[in-house]
Amino acid sequence: MHIVRIILNVVFVIVCLMLIAVVLIQEGKGGGFGNAFGGMGGEVFGHGATGVNKLTSWLAGIMIAIAMVLAKTSGM
Repeated sequence: MHIVRIILNVVFVIVCLMLIAVVLIQEGKGGGFGNAFGGMGGEVFGHGATGVNKLTSWLAGIMIAIAMVLAKTSGM
């Protein structure tokens, strides 16, 4: 069980970093950080902003699920 928790922790950190990157790429009301790289923020992960929004939702859901599993297995 110890190995599974280590793997989940590593996956959790990777998902968190990916979520941070995707949120920074999103084009918000102020233009977003994505415009700094030629304005192709939403087009990187799909057609328009919909692809980035879906990816953000999936990553957030995965992060929450892993956090719940880690909390359940912590034994506190």
